Amino acid sequence: MVSWMISRAVVLVFGMLYPAYYSYKAVKSKNVKEYVRWMMYWIVFALYTVIETVADQTVAWFPLYYELKIAFVIWLLSPYTKGASLIYRKFLHPLLSSKEREIDDYIVQAKERGYETMVNFGRQGLNLAATAAVTAAVKSQGAITERLRSFSMHDLTAIPGEEHVRQRALQPPSETKKRSKAASSESAGALLCFNISSFHNVILSRDG
Repeated sequence: MVSWMISRAVVLVFGMLYPAYYSYKAVKSKNVKEYVRWMMYWIVFALYTVIETVADQTVAWFPLYYELKIAFVIWLLSPYTKGASLIYRKFLHPLLSSKEREIDDYIVQAKERGYETMVNFGRQGLNLAATAAVTAAVKSQGAITERLRSFSMHDLTAIPGEEHVRQRALQPPSETKKRSKAASSESAGALLCFNISSFHNVILSRDG
């Protein structure tokens, strides 16, 4: 665990930050020699990162594995050993030069296939979204239909019709007043008849 932490710290500081700063200085000063040097380093370091990712999962159990990683990064970076320049000139440059056209064709094909794949995924996504929207609309319409069917005829007939409401709204105020006056007169007549009958009964009872 300690060896892993030390190796990660060395790789981050001396393998990335230090070269990144001197790459910045090379670009700023427009020094072609330093620029080429650090470009070769970054190409080699990219290959090292790929190999490291695989090796960490397979041969990390090997004795002194992390110590060898630290030594290799320092060997790549050191201006005395020039390990990155040596690996690039002796191995990577000849290999990339011989396979350059094949690599370019593969990259073009990968781009085309990636574009076609994205288009197909987009179409499938749109089809799924449209299907889901149609299904939701059909389900909601079915629920509304079932709700309307659940109403009984009594519930529907109990609702006042528009004609009845309209007739009450359009009825003139004078007719309404007349009806109320007639009802009041009938009530008053009935009350008067009741009082006369009661008075007559009282008189008869005294005479008797």
